[in-house]
Amino acid sequence: MWIPISDAPIACFPHFEVAGESGDWIVVDKGAPLIVHPSNGKKEPNLLEGVEALLSYEIANGAALSLVNRLDRETSGLTLIAKNKAAARELGRAMQRRRMHKEYLAIVQGRPEWAETTCAAPILRQGDVAESPIWVKQAVHPAGKACATVFRTERTWNTPRGPLALVRCIPETGRMHQIRVHLAHLGHPILGDKIYGPSEACYLEYIQHGWSRELEERLILPRHALHACRLEFPFDEEVFTAEAPLPEDMRQLLEAGD
Repeated sequence: MWIPISDAPIACFPHFEVAGESGDWIVVDKGAPLIVHPSNGKKEPNLLEGVEALLSYEIANGAALSLVNRLDRETSGLTLIAKNKAAARELGRAMQRRRMHKEYLAIVQGRPEWAETTCAAPILRQGDVAESPIWVKQAVHPAGKACATVFRTERTWNTPRGPLALVRCIPETGRMHQIRVHLAHLGHPILGDKIYGPSEACYLEYIQHGWSRELEERLILPRHALHACRLEFPFDEEVFTAEAPLPEDMRQLLEAGD
């Protein structure tokens, strides 16, 4: 049975910081749960409109913004936006040729036994091989598309609700929900993940009724603790690097473990 999603927008505000900029592109550090562009016909704050307002003078003089990489609503961190069609083509080619290096930080449940590991489990949409009430849910399956993610354990600590770990995630491919699916497959789902965490019922309850005390007990965070922290990309025969510090919600979890 498919569960209808409410027409009401998710409460958020258009928060982002500029992490790097040139005349041809801009990198911004977006907050969560800010969506990167309008979707499903809902009127709500989104990153692209916020950047358009910031660059209104350049747009009035011919700039045309284009998202190069996209993050899930609940994923915070670095997003690259081209300012003109030529830059969009060059950066798009770099993305297709896997010449962009992306790193994420995630807070996961449990204490990984590995200091570093690579997960190369193939992924597909779960609904293609099994019943699922969540259309976007992905799953590890032999018939899935090839993908790989490198994981490095940066730190572990204990909490009253069990051990947690800070893991650096370096995707070598860009499949939907890849990092989240691979970490869950390894037995260490991302804290706050409504789809790949304790139960997909968390997601169904959230889209029907919103955040609740019961969900907080199960998930701890109102969004999944995944942050795009580093981005390296080539442009015009140079390589540029942008970095974004951990957002406050994830930083507080780390500080609580000191």
